[in-house]
Amino acid sequence: MHIYNTMTKKKEKFVPQVAGRVGMYACGITAYDLCHIGHARSAVVFDVIARYLEFKGNQVTFVRNFTDVDDKIINRANQENVSSKEISERYIAAFHEDMDKLNVRRADMEPKATDYIGEMIELCEKLISKGHAYATPSGDVYFRVRSFKEYGKLSGRDVNDMRSGARIQPGEEKEDPLDFALWKAAKPNEPYWECPWGKGRPGWHIECSAMSEKNLKLPLDIHGGGQDLIFPHHENEIAQSEAALGGEFARFWVHNGFVQIDSEKMSKSLGNFKTIRDILEARHPEALRFFLLSKHYRSPLDFSFATMDDAEKGLVRVYECLAEVRSALQKDFNKKMAMPEEILKEFQELKQAFLDAMDDDFNTAAALGHVFGIVRLVNRVLEDKTLRGKDGTKAFLEQVSAEVNIWSQILGVFALEPADILLELRNLNAKRMNIDVQNVEDLLAQRLEAKKNKDFAKADSIRDTLTAMHVEVRDTQNGQVWAINYTG
Repeated sequence: MHIYNTMTKKKEKFVPQVAGRVGMYACGITAYDLCHIGHARSAVVFDVIARYLEFKGNQVTFVRNFTDVDDKIINRANQENVSSKEISERYIAAFHEDMDKLNVRRADMEPKATDYIGEMIELCEKLISKGHAYATPSGDVYFRVRSFKEYGKLSGRDVNDMRSGARIQPGEEKEDPLDFALWKAAKPNEPYWECPWGKGRPGWHIECSAMSEKNLKLPLDIHGGGQDLIFPHHENEIAQSEAALGGEFARFWVHNGFVQIDSEKMSKSLGNFKTIRDILEARHPEALRFFLLSKHYRSPLDFSFATMDDAEKGLVRVYECLAEVRSALQKDFNKKMAMPEEILKEFQELKQAFLDAMDDDFNTAAALGHVFGIVRLVNRVLEDKTLRGKDGTKAFLEQVSAEVNIWSQILGVFALEPADILLELRNLNAKRMNIDVQNVEDLLAQRLEAKKNKDFAKADSIRDTLTAMHVEVRDTQNGQVWAINYTG
């Protein structure tokens, strides 16, 4: 198994520092607003990483924190005239609601920053005692960036290049423009804690260092988050943790790519900001999860409803195949005939290719490609009249069902009842396109009656009417099946 390490800029063989045990920390949300699709991508990525590591036989301890004290939280609390705790608890609950819909499992530990104030103060004191940090007269504590010789090793930045654009803002008491805050003196209408430097609260970067050290054995096997966290957040975590504690902070650094909206950076100012709830108003949660897995996690992901349509069509293809498998297994298999060796060989090769893709830096895009390979193979088998009713076909379809359980365990998709999700997807699309489902059902009943009466002209006319409504009709062994033929 190989993972791309942001620190070394290459894929490396992953072996846990303790055999069979993996400690993983991913930076969570700052709880001041509803989660957007970028949060969804990061959460799904690290959920799949944890799932696959477990599938490989590891005991994974996954820690994902919540920042529950921050300028944005304080500002929102003051705007609404409520406490910062009320704001953070509201949006932590909203996060869990959204993630439950996306089938993102809870992390093993989900620490909140405010529960680790003592550890943060202790870390600041340790850094001050070692000369890596200093307290100002007003009660701020800053980290001396130049005291840590390896600063910039994760992001590849040079301290001397950084200095040219750095400035000390009015009112700041930094020794150097590059220094960053570990602890902030309290301002009016802000939450605060008593500490050796007066009343104050933690800076953002110190939180994760304290929480990861407290809950996991250092060095962490994996530390990660979105690419936007590489600098300065993760760079600062490395500096303060390694300066205070000595030794390596994390062995593998994993970062997921950015999400764009219609090829533009997502931004509230551009009016293209998409929350998870915005998307799920008209889309099925599993369709969104499937979409997020359709690109390699390090690649940029361009969200649009057109690209969501493509992902949804892929999800439908898989579930339609699973519905056919489910239906086929209900029939009689009373004839002796082994499945042809070439089919079994192709099936085994596709199964292995799926796992090889996941071993290659969690390549879910390639893995899903092999899922579709299996779907095509299964459809060939189901369409082959010579294989119907044969016991070898039954054994093969049972193997396919077992493989679906593996996909579900690793990817967190394909576990729903096929008929149910296909109906939900169809009805959601009908609603989005203002198609009256009852009207469609009435027209289909009229078409069926016309065919029984051998009035094929009328049946064809009704099909044409449905086609104009973006309704696609297929005649199957189980009767008429219809779906929305949409383009966005």
